[in-house]
Order: sequence, then structure tokens, then C-alpha cells
Amino acid sequence: MHLGFFVRYLVVFLAAMIKFGNLASASDLPRYDHIFVIIAENQGYDQIIGKSYAPNINQLAATYGLATNYYGVVHPSEANYIAIIGGDTFGIHDDDAWYCQRGNPDRHCASQRSIDPYVDHTVTERSLVDQLRERNLTWKGYYESIPAPGSTAIYFPDAHTPVAGQPNRLYAAKHNGFLNFKTVQTDPNLATKIVGFDQLLEDLASGQAPNYAHIVPNQCNDMHGLSGPNVPGDCRSRNDVGRIARGDRVIGELIAKIQASPMWSAQRHAAVVITWDEDHAPPEKFGPQGCCGFDPKSPANFGGGRIPTIVITNHGPRGVTDSTPYNHYSLLRTTEEAFGIDEYLGHAKDEHLGVKTMTSLFEVK
Repeated sequence: MHLGFFVRYLVVFLAAMIKFGNLASASDLPRYDHIFVIIAENQGYDQIIGKSYAPNINQLAATYGLATNYYGVVHPSEANYIAIIGGDTFGIHDDDAWYCQRGNPDRHCASQRSIDPYVDHTVTERSLVDQLRERNLTWKGYYESIPAPGSTAIYFPDAHTPVAGQPNRLYAAKHNGFLNFKTVQTDPNLATKIVGFDQLLEDLASGQAPNYAHIVPNQCNDMHGLSGPNVPGDCRSRNDVGRIARGDRVIGELIAKIQASPMWSAQRHAAVVITWDEDHAPPEKFGPQGCCGFDPKSPANFGGGRIPTIVITNHGPRGVTDSTPYNHYSLLRTTEEAFGIDEYLGHAKDEHLGVKTMTSLFEVK
């Protein structure tokens, strides 16, 4: 009788703890073996969805899952990449180099002249990388046009290391959020984890892809665009339609290669997320800049604009449209849950501020 009373009391206590947020409730997500995040650049929802010059992305959005109310977390680019794996911008709101701190005279640390406070761009806080390592899960960043595996270059090519016939700055470290974290910078095996697209193709063909990966095309292929010598017409910064069409083609090719991989046809769950870092549209033209744990008054967390985000799963939902407000913090929270991680980093834990798991886009029925 006493045991029965204790059990009933424990059930009531646990229910109350869950209700008031002191104990995480069980995830509705299935366990995922592979999550790839393809990150493109600088396009808002209305610049992509429904546009004839982005046929591949729109077909994927209609076939799989589309988040219609998803936001970046800040402007400009760099901190959005950091937020996806760290749950915070850590005060960064510029595109300076990962090693920058106040007083560093390096040419890639120039924003300190206009930003105060100017924070250390090497982050010592925990990230998804630490969470994965603790659970013996693997990760990689695949970066098109990176000069060498494990490279810590800021740009490549550049004026100091030109490549004949190629535009400068195809690879940009500001789009490599992994490098901002101290545990990544000091990883002795970095050359096996920060790699190029040649390694991506090899890993996909062999079915040896990591559990978690970022796939980042170069600045001609991610819709960012470039200017200067040797820049193709459909990469030029002022050619919006050309840049989007080029990026759409590249993303379509990447998805086809992932879906041809042995891991995609396996029984275990795999997903690809296509998202953008931010939208450059001004709020007075396209409305609110953020949601879900953002602070309109914060210079480093004021929202990055509404962006398209598509979720493609090998065994999950089809034809889903989800209008729930999400952002990059939501994506981190979802990734953590999909890998069975019960620790939410940074703003990923801000359920009371509207940061929710992207359940309908990842669930398997």
C-alpha cells in the first residue's frame, strides 16, 4: 500500500516538473543517424519560394517539408552560422575573422573601429560539437573551394594567394561557424573534419558520411555573389536572379548526390535541412526580423529576417507546410533532440520564449 502511494506521488511530481519546465519532456522525434545542413546566403523567403528561377528548391519544398515562418537571428552572416551550432551569437555581429579580439591590428579585425563592445571572436562556450563528441557521434564541415583540409584561411583565393582564372574570396571563413569555437580550433584532427567538396563526394559515395554536417557552397554557388575580376555573370552581386538560379542548380545537384548515397536508402533516419543565414530585406519592407528568443534591442540578437527553410527526410513526412515560428535556435534544439541529446544550448532552451522543436518536419509516422 505504501509502495502504491509512493508511485502515485512520483507520477504526480514528475508531471508537475514537466509542466513547469524543470524536467525536459520526452522528445517526439525519432532518433536520426544523419543530419546535413546546407546553408545558402542572403535571401528572404519571398525571394525564393514560388519563384520560377529556383525550380529545384521549390520542388523540394513542395515534396518534403517547408517552414514558412523561419528567421535568421542577426545581421550580418557570421553569427548565424555560430548560432546554428552554439545557440547564441555570443555578442558577435560582424564578419571579422574567428581569431579577432579588441586590440588585434589584423586587417580582418576592422569592425572593432565601429563596434563597442567588440567581443572575442573565439568562443569558449560549449557547442553542438562538444555534445556530439561526448556521445561518440561524428561531425564534419564541407566547404567548397577551401584551400586545404583543416585550413584556417579567412578567404581563398585572395590577393595574397591568387588562383589564375578564379575570382577572389570563393571560400570565406565567415561562413564556417565551427572555426569560431575553441574546441574546434584546438582539435588535433581538424584536417579530417573541416574538408572540401571532394571529400563530401567521397563520403556520400561510400556511405561514410558523419552523423552531423554542414555543407556550404562557395560564394558563387551559395547565392551570395562576388564582384571583381573573373566573376561569372551569374555570380555577380547585382545579378539577383542569376545568383539564385545558379545556387538553386548547385543545391539541386547536392540533394541528388545525397539521395543517391547508400545511407539515404538505409532503414535508419537521415535528413537534409536547406536554410539561409539571413535575409537582407529591411524590416519596414518585409516586417519583423526575428522570433523565438530574439531581442529587437540587442545588437547581436535582433533577428536576421524571414528566410526559407526546407527539411528533406528519407523516411519522414511528405508535402508538409509548417507555419510555426522557428529560427536557427529552433534548428539547434531540433538537432539536439534528433540525436538524443537532452541538453539544450543557449537560446535553444528558451521554450518559454517560443523556441520550439521542428517536430512536424522531422517526425516519422
